[in-house]
Amino acid sequence: MSASVTEDTRTDETLEIARLIAQIADDYRGADTAILDMRSITSICDYFVVTTATSNRQGRALGEEVDRIMKKRGQPRLGSEGADAESVWLLHDYGDAVLHVFSPEGRELYDLESLWADAPRLERQV
Repeated sequence: MSASVTEDTRTDETLEIARLIAQIADDYRGADTAILDMRSITSICDYFVVTTATSNRQGRALGEEVDRIMKKRGQPRLGSEGADAESVWLLHDYGDAVLHVFSPEGRELYDLESLWADAPRLERQV
């Protein structure tokens, strides 16, 4: 198998993970969920999944469900930030896909979509 086929397969799998994370966010009533393609912009990850939760409780539940499903798939969370009760931003790192859950105020404040404006916003359908 050539290197490009292997890389294409990994990219497809990573996009599938990002779409799964976005679907879980939707299932947990995340608002304005977006997948940003970071591959041509930064080496830190391939995709950001950005969503808004209306409460810290909702954001934590959403993050816990993503953790549960990713662990079940054999891809446990590598790190997290903002899990405290007062946080306006929860980040869960799954390697090539990173989940960002914001409060409405936090999403406006940090404005990742503008900060990373060069990142294409992907369609969510498979």
